[in-house]
Amino acid sequence: MRIRVRFAPSPTGYLHVGGARTALFNWLFARHTDGTFILRIEDTDRKRSADRYEKAIIDDLRYLGLDWDEGLGIGGKYGPYRQSERFPLYKEYAKRLLKEKKAYYCYCTEVELEARRKEALRKGQTPRYDGRCRNLRKEEIKRYKKEGRKPTIRFKAPKKKVVVSDLVRGEVTFEADALGDFIILRSDGVAAFNFANIIDDMSMEITHVIRGEDHLSNTPRQILLYRALGIEPPKFAHISMILGPDRARLSKRHGATAIAEYRKKGYLPEALVNYLSLLGWYPPDGREIKSKKELTKEFFLDNISKPPAVFDNQKLNWMNGHYIRSAPLKRITDLAIPYLREAGYLKGRITPAKKKWLLKVIEATRTHLEYLAQVPKEVEVFFAKEVKISKEGKEILKKESSKRVLSTLKNKLKEIKEITDKNFKSLVKEIEKETGYKGKDLYLPIRIALTGKNRGPELRFILPILGKKECLRRLSLGRVGK
Repeated sequence: MRIRVRFAPSPTGYLHVGGARTALFNWLFARHTDGTFILRIEDTDRKRSADRYEKAIIDDLRYLGLDWDEGLGIGGKYGPYRQSERFPLYKEYAKRLLKEKKAYYCYCTEVELEARRKEALRKGQTPRYDGRCRNLRKEEIKRYKKEGRKPTIRFKAPKKKVVVSDLVRGEVTFEADALGDFIILRSDGVAAFNFANIIDDMSMEITHVIRGEDHLSNTPRQILLYRALGIEPPKFAHISMILGPDRARLSKRHGATAIAEYRKKGYLPEALVNYLSLLGWYPPDGREIKSKKELTKEFFLDNISKPPAVFDNQKLNWMNGHYIRSAPLKRITDLAIPYLREAGYLKGRITPAKKKWLLKVIEATRTHLEYLAQVPKEVEVFFAKEVKISKEGKEILKKESSKRVLSTLKNKLKEIKEITDKNFKSLVKEIEKETGYKGKDLYLPIRIALTGKNRGPELRFILPILGKKECLRRLSLGRVGK
């Protein structure tokens, strides 16, 4: 049996981390088993679905590198892959269930259903349809039609419990009383989620349904529909919910939840993929930093855990920082350029000489980066026209030791043609020898005088990047070293 899995988002919003994790698990399972990964859009919610969300979801999947073998934009023999284009198929199967007496027309209005729901809640009962339209008499149907009521189609749920054999959660039992006769086709002809979902999975020959735990309650109804149609259900694997650090369901109050937000802030796709893979799945060797190739090789459904996963932004930042430091310098520099332009640090064409200088700037600062939107703040010391020195910094520069170090630095700079990576060490050694100062007494006043800060990139980067002329200019700005 060739594995066939799908990711079927609703274009009612942007792709959030939970949806991205679901897509990733399906993708990894398909790639691990040499199976097929399908992208299907479930847009039956006409009021909330929007083209911009569909496009954003596709863009985010491509950004994450989750390519699909079949589906939207690619096609395949099981298409179309957008639910709004599959309505005739849903109607065909609904008519079949009607003909086989496994479904019936329901003429109850939304107002009546809402009133009964409220009454059930008032009595402390679980709201469910009471089946009053199951066996309508001909005269009742005639009266409802005369009133202009447009019927829905309800599935006639068997009065027996349903056991879901889940690959992650084991056997989960649902009592018949909790299900009730549910709608499969609304009065406007649009298929309900559970019905459209199983018709699509059935006709696309989906073998495994890997999705969030919040869909577990839909599964018994879907199994009943499969049985009614004489089809063996796919295997189900319901993955854990994603919680915030406070153990509440992940939401915007915990920070960014949409993949688009992480893209905008400059998270690398390989870092996000790596981190998302660890939300509810554990690598066999316990090593957390994994390439996509390693994840594909090691991903088994058996390693998916039941407990909820906790989304930790600090850990994501640590992991993204690791990938920023490990990535080719040219790539990180190219990715940083838009942020530098937005901050006003770069304008016009970037010449080869400017690009070479930028490479050095990013090399000097990327050790402090957690995501690329932080670049402008980290590199401002190299672009600043003025050196703003804090009160504490000014006190340090007033020391005789600081004045002597900076005076010696100025004299040494005047003696050399330019500051290079090679002569930086000898320059520092000469200052140390002449002044007798080293360590913090040597480095701190130089750092403060040139950048106004007592932390930041290493001096071995700062002086060569600023260059002799700029270093002398900054030393003069603060009237230091005289």
